[in-house]
Amino acid sequence: MTEIVLKPGAVSLAEWRAIYRGASARLDSACLPAVERSARAVADILAKGEPVYGINTGFGKLATVKIGDADLATLQRNIVLSHAAGVGAPMPVPVARLMMALKLASLAQGASGIQPATLKLLEAMLQKGLTPVVPCQGSVGASGDLAPLSHMTTTMIGVGEIFVDGTRLPAATALADAGLAPVELGPKEGLALLNGTQFSTANALAGLFEAENLYRSALVTGALSTDAARGSDAPFDPRIHALRKHKGQIETAEALRRLMAGSAIRASHLVGDERVQDPYCLRCQPQVMGAALDVLRQAATTLETEANGVSDNPLIFAEDGVALSGGNFHAEPVAFAADMIALAVCEIGSLAERRIAMLVDPALSGMPAFLTPKPGLNSGFMIPQVTAAALVSENKQKAYPASVDSIPTSANQEDHVSMAAHGARRLLGMVENAVAVIGIELLASAQGCDFHAPLASSPVLEKVRAAIRAQVPHLDDDRYFAPDMEAANALIRSGVIAALVGGVLPAISGETE
Repeated sequence: MTEIVLKPGAVSLAEWRAIYRGASARLDSACLPAVERSARAVADILAKGEPVYGINTGFGKLATVKIGDADLATLQRNIVLSHAAGVGAPMPVPVARLMMALKLASLAQGASGIQPATLKLLEAMLQKGLTPVVPCQGSVGASGDLAPLSHMTTTMIGVGEIFVDGTRLPAATALADAGLAPVELGPKEGLALLNGTQFSTANALAGLFEAENLYRSALVTGALSTDAARGSDAPFDPRIHALRKHKGQIETAEALRRLMAGSAIRASHLVGDERVQDPYCLRCQPQVMGAALDVLRQAATTLETEANGVSDNPLIFAEDGVALSGGNFHAEPVAFAADMIALAVCEIGSLAERRIAMLVDPALSGMPAFLTPKPGLNSGFMIPQVTAAALVSENKQKAYPASVDSIPTSANQEDHVSMAAHGARRLLGMVENAVAVIGIELLASAQGCDFHAPLASSPVLEKVRAAIRAQVPHLDDDRYFAPDMEAANALIRSGVIAALVGGVLPAISGETE
């Protein structure tokens, strides 16, 4: 298994994606001196006897309550236990592991006052495959992702549950079985662990990585649909897009041209085709998908910055011996990025559904109704298109911006919040909806191209057709459709379809898998 060496503050999106996909991770040991200086600074601040938020005071609205030295360990334990108030299904293990890695890299930058031993435990849990069971609901994305990060932290003190190879175990048992011991949190440590945007950021990054595969797969199925509909590649001419100047649009048009290059189906109607222009779902792919590409790249830039930042509070500046309270825990940048990803995912699916609808309509496609050789006796692709429409409509509802909402919490101390947590958490479900739409398009476009036999599509698109035909035969007469759709969805979801066409497709977040 690949191991990623985390250089705090300088981890690439490709490295975060590798961890999400299952790579192990460990800290670059060069970070440890800064961590040790930060921990000493907390001790020095305590020695002065002055009240400092999060170190020897209560939290949130209770910040004015001074805590005595004898109760400082209890203070940190209490905040972890009291804040572990999440509800809902557990976070998916890959996302929870990414959250752990994000928190590890943030704490290791030497601005959080964490003890090296505590940091080492979190690192060891990540390396040994001990993933905290973290309920996915309960954060408003400000003052940190308090509830989910508290559930992560409870396991480090031997409370709660941990996933080990898919099995839920009591945290104390899982730690002991792995040769690890719970920690007793020192001053500032509990707050440092549960304060920050790592839950929101992990979910947003997971959504981004899956949206990248969705975008790339949809370019492939869009090109195949264009051939199935005997559409024109003239709208992908580089001269058109150079005049508008949007980078994503230019790169998308180039990808579509390369996908269709050498298509015998396209060559068959270059001359004498009575149609003047294709519907927008074909003709405007560079404009729509290119805009989605630009938006996803902007979201990627924001999330890469956030992933490499420090977002807990207060922050320790060891060189000055001070702890400064601020608002880096407010996840507004993540909320905006998540909303951008949601909009792009929604539009990718929406455009694909329109291509499916065009293919099943004989008045638009020129092919048999609902892509079946015997319409009437057979319904063909009638209801898969309805399913695609239902999924697109659901995504439209989910795409409403989370960042425009706020509700005061903590007795109005936290009076504006980002809602980044659920804004990011919805993304994987939205992508899965859109994957199913793209899977239906893959089936429909392959079926449409079958009607043009013996003419073939381009060499790269024929590789895609071969992949789907290896699992799903041509639809002559109606049959149980659900397994066909799941086979197509699996090819999209796994990244196989995008991988089959190699370097033809643009990337969003650095090198692709």
